[in-house]
Amino acid sequence: MTEIILVRHGQANSHATDEKSYDQLSELGHQQASWLGDHMTATNPHFDQVITGTLHRQADTARSMGYEISKQDTRLNELNYFAIAQALEQQHKIPAPQSPQEYAHHLPVLISHWAQDRLTDIPEQFSGFEGRITSLITELCDQGGRHMLVTSGGVIGIIVRHVLGLAPDMASKIMLQVMNSSVHRLHFIHDQLLLAGFNATPHLDAPDRTHARTFI
Repeated sequence: MTEIILVRHGQANSHATDEKSYDQLSELGHQQASWLGDHMTATNPHFDQVITGTLHRQADTARSMGYEISKQDTRLNELNYFAIAQALEQQHKIPAPQSPQEYAHHLPVLISHWAQDRLTDIPEQFSGFEGRITSLITELCDQGGRHMLVTSGGVIGIIVRHVLGLAPDMASKIMLQVMNSSVHRLHFIHDQLLLAGFNATPHLDAPDRTHARTFI
């Protein structure tokens, strides 16, 4: 059997207006990761490998959890939301969001246009984004063992869509639910990839940590 544990990075710079400034953990993001690392140490800390993308917020989450990174893989990198949002505004006159509430309505529109190849001059097409992610999951399933992947909400949304066979527009609904430092489990058994757990935050369940349950 193969077990794959997906972890979304801790809270990043939620006030950023570009990818570079977003790509850093907030103080709370480091704390979320530290609490998750303590939880894993107390339960089942061993992984055959710990893989992160090459983004700072992903690697720093693994380190704040107390794990040594086995390798970094660009296939776990997040979509470039800011570049795609800029293309959506320029090409379809749909303005970028200015608040979390607007973001919740904007993301499904962005994903829909992206998945339907209605955007040009962007860093990556939807099919390429999905293809690189699923290729890594397939490789790990063939390897067997227990693996932790520290990545981002968009990547996790695509993986869940892939496992459950959901329509592309459902990916955005999944992405909007993925909490910072949340844990998701995949099992590959009897030649089937199964979703064994979604969006768990046991390290944030205590009443004095409810403030740390963040999405953005």
